[in-house]
Amino acid sequence: MKTTKKGFTLIELIVVIAIIGVLAAILVPSMLGYVKKSKVSSANSTASTLQKAINTTLIEIDEETQDAGSITRIDHAKNATTVTVTGLPSGTTANAIWAKIENYMEKAKKLKFVSECEGAACKAVAVALDDTYTGTAPGGVVTVDNYKSYNNTNDGTLSKALSGAVVKAS
Repeated sequence: MKTTKKGFTLIELIVVIAIIGVLAAILVPSMLGYVKKSKVSSANSTASTLQKAINTTLIEIDEETQDAGSITRIDHAKNATTVTVTGLPSGTTANAIWAKIENYMEKAKKLKFVSECEGAACKAVAVALDDTYTGTAPGGVVTVDNYKSYNNTNDGTLSKALSGAVVKAS
C-alpha cells in the first residue's frame, strides 16, 4: 500500500504569499486616501454640529437678554473651561455662554475653534480636531486636496479657515 502525503509545496506557498503581497501593495495606498477623506469629512461634520450648538445658544441668549446680536465672535482654546466672546451682551457672561454651548455639544471642550457671528446667528465656524485636520461650517472650504494648507500647527490657520467659511457663507 502506497501512502501519499497531502499538503502544499513550498513553491505553492511562496506563490500565494507573493499574490497577497501584490494585492496589499495595491490596496494600502487607496485605503490611505479613504482615511484622509474620512478625517476631513469628520472635521467638517464636527464644525457643522458646533455651528448648530452655537446658534442654539445664541437663540437662548437672545431670549434672555434680547441682545445676542452684539456678539460678533466666539473663540475657544482646546481644553479651556470658558470661551472668549467679542461683543458680550450685558446681563450675561462668557461662562454662561460656554455652559450653554457645552450643553448642546459635550465634546466642544476638546476642540479648538473660532466662530464669527452676525445678527444673533453663527455665520461660520472653523474647528481644529488635531494638528492635521481642520473643518469648517459651511463645509467645502477644507477638502482632501487642500487640508494640508490648513494644518493646525501654523499660527493663524483657524483664522484662514474661518475667512474661507465666511466667504462661502456670504
